[in-house]
Amino acid sequence: MSSPLKERHRLILVAIIETYIATAQPVGSKALAARDDIPWSAASVRNVMAELESLGYLRSPHTSAGRVPTESAYRVYVQSLRGVAGLDASARLRMSNSYPHPEHQSVEEKLRAAGRLLSSLTQCAGVVVVPRLETTIFRQINFVPLQGQRILAVFITQSGLLQQKLIELDRPLQRSELEQMSNYLNATLRGLNMQQVKLRIAAEMAAERALYDHLHAQALQLSKTVLHGDGFEQVIIEGTVQMFDQPEFSDADRMKRLLHAFEQKSRLIEMLEKSQESAGVQVVIGEDGDFAGCSLISARYTGRGGPSGTLGVIGPNRIDYLRVIPMVGYTARMLGRALDDKS
Repeated sequence: MSSPLKERHRLILVAIIETYIATAQPVGSKALAARDDIPWSAASVRNVMAELESLGYLRSPHTSAGRVPTESAYRVYVQSLRGVAGLDASARLRMSNSYPHPEHQSVEEKLRAAGRLLSSLTQCAGVVVVPRLETTIFRQINFVPLQGQRILAVFITQSGLLQQKLIELDRPLQRSELEQMSNYLNATLRGLNMQQVKLRIAAEMAAERALYDHLHAQALQLSKTVLHGDGFEQVIIEGTVQMFDQPEFSDADRMKRLLHAFEQKSRLIEMLEKSQESAGVQVVIGEDGDFAGCSLISARYTGRGGPSGTLGVIGPNRIDYLRVIPMVGYTARMLGRALDDKS
């Protein structure tokens, strides 16, 4: 399957994929031969389809005479789309008008709006990974006392992103002590990026005054636990209902496995982050485990000097790649601009 396809084989394979994307039904040689862009007879098309099946690009789902594309076929198809023109001006305008721009919208609301837009446009699940902590600027941190020795750490970035984390203390702390710790950390760390925050915490902990100021020392240790540990990685998922309306997910067991995978989220975050090891819109076709038979189209979003993360859509292998790939890329750019807007 590594050798290039002959032109006739490539054209027929593309026609099969496009027909299957549109209909979700196995494609037969007679239907293909009736297309205006296929100049060969049904018998010739049938012979080519048999060769494509032997090469691993087509399979027969049941006793039907039709064939459906394999994941290898979709990969060849997506590769052929490289360099294809993106959205035209009218499509970009429609998407911009569909993306809400209310005043005083929080960062999380902007992220959710991007996920909902992608889901509504593609009939797939829209997914958005909340910006990674190391890409943010420190604005403030607050500690809220809870029952017993637990507190809630509320971290707010310069862009307005709010993240929370539960912390178990060695001993209970009074509200006044927590407020003093917050005030000290905010005065010390405000305006620093996360790399600078780590260096400042290390320097403050090594300073002589931290040795005799127990409250400051505890505040620094607590901030290190909060900002350097796990627990902030989040993913927003919008539109799973639209995705499950696709015929590929009519099987109850498969739907249950996917719902479980969405609830766990860790595998989805891993897929999204791994897909962004290269620049631009990335396409992952086929996954093991609960995401078998799915495709992921994703892109990185970022504001000017602000937070960055990943967004995309996940759906059946039968995604309309030609249409959806540029939509994902443009939504990432719109979200980046929205994050720059501090209104």
